[in-house]
Amino acid sequence: MAEVAFIGLGGMGFNMAGHLACEGHSVRVYNRTAGKAELWCDEFGGDAFASPREAAEGAEFVMVCVGNDDDLRTVLLGSDGAYAGMAPGSILVDHTTASAELARELATLAAERELGFLDAPVSGGQAGAEAGMLSVMVGGEQAFYDRAAPVIDSYAKMIRRMGPVGSGQLTKMVNQICVGGLLQGLAEALHFAQCAGLDVQGAMEVISKGAAQSWQLEHRHQSMQEGKFDFGFAVDWMRKDLSIVLDEAQRNGAQLPVTALVDQFYAEVQAMGGGRWDTSSLIARLKKPA
Repeated sequence: MAEVAFIGLGGMGFNMAGHLACEGHSVRVYNRTAGKAELWCDEFGGDAFASPREAAEGAEFVMVCVGNDDDLRTVLLGSDGAYAGMAPGSILVDHTTASAELARELATLAAERELGFLDAPVSGGQAGAEAGMLSVMVGGEQAFYDRAAPVIDSYAKMIRRMGPVGSGQLTKMVNQICVGGLLQGLAEALHFAQCAGLDVQGAMEVISKGAAQSWQLEHRHQSMQEGKFDFGFAVDWMRKDLSIVLDEAQRNGAQLPVTALVDQFYAEVQAMGGGRWDTSSLIARLKKPA
């Protein structure tokens, strides 16, 4: 069992840190909103601290799951950042979906302090975090990965090292490209089935057993038909992720015409007031579901 600090107790981090505690690890937490950290301690035990630095002191592993690049810099760097409290030989595991460029920057700064660094974004959403069934894609040195993987396993169904630092974030970008395209395809399929007068539920049940099967179809087609989007991964966060994807594509020369179009569609959903709706709300811009 390890001494672990967990920084960021949002919809994902709250449950991920909980699984660490339930597995028997000693968990120290920090959250920008102190009340959320207190709620976590009431449910799982452990200790809450007033700064990332204090939470990181004495921890062998520091897990971070915050909103974006700027949030990540805030909790890691500076006199109150986690790096300031980490001891040489400890490892920072970043579960934030952020840029590969920042991952490389943070790894360099970590190495200067004799710290390990892994970029380890996750997929599976809040439901996956609650169930401890996340897919974790990791970039970083093999030795750091080998040490951290048994701890990450507390909330994962799949962990894989994808290559050097930044590879985890690049793999998460691949994930978001797929998710955006699948959801737009599903939205159009449902819309088409409605316009054609089909038994939409029956059509989904049939095609879900064939080549069109996907997690999105299985878990989202019903709520999309019903126009229910008050759950899941928010459009605002998806647009943040797709911005990172499109910026990276500019650097590496990848052509992503569908991804760019889906990003524009999400901007339309935001303009409809759907910034906090689930990403499956792409259907809302086609036709209000019955």
